[in-house]
Amino acid sequence: MDPKDPTAHEDPTSRRALMDSAAVIAAHAPVDTGALTDRRTTLKWVLAAAAAMAGPLGSHAHAHAPGAPAHPGTPGSSAIPDLPARKGYGTDPDLSKVYKPGDLWPLTLTGPQRETSKSLCDLIIPADASSPSASEVGVVDFIDEWISAPYEQHRLDRIVILEGIAWLDSEAASRYGPGSAFAALSQQQQTAICDDICLADKATSNFAKAAKFFARYRDLTAGGFYTTPQGRQDLRYVGNVPSTHFDGPSPEVLKKVGLA
Repeated sequence: MDPKDPTAHEDPTSRRALMDSAAVIAAHAPVDTGALTDRRTTLKWVLAAAAAMAGPLGSHAHAHAPGAPAHPGTPGSSAIPDLPARKGYGTDPDLSKVYKPGDLWPLTLTGPQRETSKSLCDLIIPADASSPSASEVGVVDFIDEWISAPYEQHRLDRIVILEGIAWLDSEAASRYGPGSAFAALSQQQQTAICDDICLADKATSNFAKAAKFFARYRDLTAGGFYTTPQGRQDLRYVGNVPSTHFDGPSPEVLKKVGLA
């Protein structure tokens, strides 16, 4: 796997397992954070997620059944059609192959939807001195692949994400004039919208559904970013690295356990 390849995420099996823990990231967000969160705070959320790996994948994803029309006040204003019948990757995928977006199943996002997704990803995890932004390492592709997968949780997420993307553009037009797309707004304007939905427990009733979308999208963005080589490096994760030697426990440790 080429570490410089922005699409070089983990294989789909390990990616799916990792997201079980990534889904609880939002629950650990400090109450005073805004939409633009520094990466070290995000890291704390990821580490905290390990303590809740048995938790369910975002209960808000079940708030809207596949194919059902959007309710008033929810992200989006029209029904999102369910996925056509398609096969998954099966129980024995070829783990020696690097899967590119679209190799396993057709993708979903249109060009404008990808632009909105990119803008939101980079508000959540922007580039800084230590790592690139979320979109630079292929997180938009990851989310597109995720919501296109033919599995129940993914199909539920597809409704949430597509309606949420539509809501962002609708809200942009409502606040900043007809035809204003979220991706075309200034960072200050984008942040103003996201500040109203970035904390589900503090969102007003008219933003409650959009806040649930944001929480899920933030989970997926962080999960996608931290399964890339660049994301693992940002975590300073050193697992799965061969070592030429092992010095064993230090004399202090051996003495403490009565072995020295």
